[in-house]
Amino acid sequence: MTLTAEAKNELIRDYSRCEGDTGSVEVQVAILTARINELTEHLKIHKKDHASRRGLLKMVGKRSSLLKYLTGTDRVRYQDLIARLGLRK
Repeated sequence: MTLTAEAKNELIRDYSRCEGDTGSVEVQVAILTARINELTEHLKIHKKDHASRRGLLKMVGKRSSLLKYLTGTDRVRYQDLIARLGLRK
């Protein structure tokens, strides 16, 4: 139910802005999106897992905050990111 180290490193490599970048908004949103997708699949099977549902809602809120920040600072990066991730906004 968690991201493997290889999958996380691949996301960091794909979405980083420069070499060694692990904390940019793009990387954080990509990792959160992958975790949200995994947890959504888990909740389709385990409908009564309310603790995981709460964690999912917290992750969605965090991703929303990061995307709102990116919208205000650099609109082009925001549009590129949501297009690459396939998010509807």
